Amino acid sequence: MITLKNVSLRRGAKVLLDRASVTLNPGEKVGLVGRNGAGKSSLFGLFNGTLHEDAGDYSIPKQWRMAQVAQDMPETEESATDFVIAGDTRLLAAQAEVAAAEAGDDGMRMAHAYMDLHDAGAHDAEARAQALILGLGFRADQLGNPVNSFSGGWRMRLQLARALMCPSDLLLLDEPTNHLDLDALVWLEAWLKRYPGTLIVISHDREFLDSITQVTLHIDNARLVRYGANYSAFEDMRAEQMALQQSALARQQEKIAHLQEFINRFKAKASKAKQAQSRVKALERMEKIAPVLADAEFSFEFQEPLNLPNPMLSLADVAIGYPPPADAPAGTLPAVIVRNIRRSVHAGQRIGILGANGQGKSTLVKTIAGDLAPLSGETSAGRGLNIGYFAQQELDVLRPQDTPLEHMTRLARETIAAGKSGYVAGREQDLRNFLGTFNFSGDMVKQPVGTMSGGEKARLVLCMIVWQRPNLLLLDEPTNHLDLATREALGVALNEFEGTVMLVSHDRALLRSVCDEFWLVSRGGVAPFDGDLDDYQRYLLEEAKRARER
Repeated sequence: MITLKNVSLRRGAKVLLDRASVTLNPGEKVGLVGRNGAGKSSLFGLFNGTLHEDAGDYSIPKQWRMAQVAQDMPETEESATDFVIAGDTRLLAAQAEVAAAEAGDDGMRMAHAYMDLHDAGAHDAEARAQALILGLGFRADQLGNPVNSFSGGWRMRLQLARALMCPSDLLLLDEPTNHLDLDALVWLEAWLKRYPGTLIVISHDREFLDSITQVTLHIDNARLVRYGANYSAFEDMRAEQMALQQSALARQQEKIAHLQEFINRFKAKASKAKQAQSRVKALERMEKIAPVLADAEFSFEFQEPLNLPNPMLSLADVAIGYPPPADAPAGTLPAVIVRNIRRSVHAGQRIGILGANGQGKSTLVKTIAGDLAPLSGETSAGRGLNIGYFAQQELDVLRPQDTPLEHMTRLARETIAAGKSGYVAGREQDLRNFLGTFNFSGDMVKQPVGTMSGGEKARLVLCMIVWQRPNLLLLDEPTNHLDLATREALGVALNEFEGTVMLVSHDRALLRSVCDEFWLVSRGGVAPFDGDLDDYQRYLLEEAKRARER
């Protein structure tokens, strides 16, 4: 077992753990949670031996084999399959022993070496590696492609596959879901449930933690508190503790009362029924997550849109995809991904966009946002349509050398030049005040964005979207860099939002709490999905099974 007894751990002058004690038993699956900066990654450093305790006693069985995802971006011309196979340290050691035995022409040593090689799974190593690669969303025709031919996110998936390939008694996973689509996430959950060793995972995905963990380890004020339950049960236990401190919850009561007033006023009015139902959802979530939000000291809201065109937009026989590259030979046809889209988006809808990796979810969102032109058909926007778009790569669009204040100043000028009305005027103090509502205060408004964390950058993008006062929100994986508390705050804000939401996300808790209906992008088409997220997960697993059989 893993044992910490009165352990203290520091990074520089900051005390991360102060006389912390906890025991983790073999085979347990543990979720490690805590506020950003609490010391989760540093505790991983203690587990993997890169950091050492400053005081107290830490022990882990010496014979345990450990696996974790390498954080560096792989740079190699190896094929994806060979790169993942190389993660099997037992197999590599057996291959090295065979080579040494053959070089020494030692018959007995060779016999033992070949037996060890067989026991290490040399006969099915390629099949095991390729099953991992395909499970994480790669296509069969990519198995032999060089690692360097993939983008950064896909290379990190290969690093994850390589860690899963490694035989281990202890598996450490730090935010393993960040680069995954929902189909790959469902596959990973199923794999981890079968994992026989001890698992410790850091994640900001509530349903992922609930699905695979039975123990929650919470870092709180330099202490380690063990809860014998998954994340949601831990949250309930902690909520009960915090409920004893009514002052910590008082600032939530005013917003709860505001939501209840809206529900009481409009629940019987047909035109507002769906919005009232969304407030009910928001109220249910807020009453449960109030302690988390109080702890995070961060919440925000989308302002009421200036108008709500209905329909917001219509797609008539639209085909979407990508035009031929500029250097393509004459006559090259565009790459059509989805055809014959006939859908309308109405005021107040909450649409979750589902679909396996590569089916065209992001392409659909980019086309609606205007970043891509439709290849054919007609797209018509309602008068006064104002889109707030959070793209998967939105953080890359931020200018690293510019500050949050400079980003907001530029946005204010562009908005005014376009004749649109923002939420606040473009004066510097107004922009500073607005940034302050997103926890950018003091000197932080003049800190270069390139020095900020992914979560801070995501908050800045949300801030810029809210300022534009949209009536249609297009959100493509908005939670990738958000911690649990900020994800909860986003869910509450979306449920309070008066306009329309279209959401692509692998965060099922967010999809469940926000979306009333789903569209499925699959096999070259877009259609309503008749079912809930549990039905969709079963659909994904069946699709994955069919793909493996093919």
